[in-house]
Amino acid sequence: MIGRIKGTLIQKDPPMMLVDVNGVGYEIEAPMRVFFELPENGTEVTVITHLLVREDAQILYGFNNLGQRELFRKLLKVNGIGAKSALAVLSTMSTDEFVGMIQSQDVSAIIKIPGVGKKTAQRLIIEMRDKLGGVASSDISLPGNGAQASNLGNMPASAQSEALVALQSLGFKPQEVNMLIKRVAKDNMTAEEIIRLCLQHKGAS
Repeated sequence: MIGRIKGTLIQKDPPMMLVDVNGVGYEIEAPMRVFFELPENGTEVTVITHLLVREDAQILYGFNNLGQRELFRKLLKVNGIGAKSALAVLSTMSTDEFVGMIQSQDVSAIIKIPGVGKKTAQRLIIEMRDKLGGVASSDISLPGNGAQASNLGNMPASAQSEALVALQSLGFKPQEVNMLIKRVAKDNMTAEEIIRLCLQHKGAS
């Protein structure tokens, strides 16, 4: 099991990052909150990881802290929740916020997560309310990882196109993403700023 990666951040292309470790490039999928705290390309970065082995692929997922990874692992054990839905949870809210929603049995808040309907929200509450003791109570980033990034990558597309691709990867429907972006985007905004506002707007709606 690969539990941590430390190397040079080469590329940010949400939901994927590329980290070079002694000449070997590791592709790592991560929640959007992780991308918000990544340093600039070419900077050393440390990522807590979880290796998911399937019949057709081996996928490495990355997190800022042990609490995020622990929540990701617990989400994967819930019937009907896959890696994509788990990433959407961790992209939309902090571990503390999610734990609070489960403890308060706030179905209306949970269904705001992309791809999570009422039945899935109820299942999450039932299956997770007694299993969140191991989730860290803070989202403190690893040393060297700070909210320094000025953008999410080096894609030639516009910031709005970049944000659209990233949000769709979380499970948002294309029509919903277009409406959110039109509502929040302004000239000279980076993709990161657009995504942050879209997630905030989704959470408040």
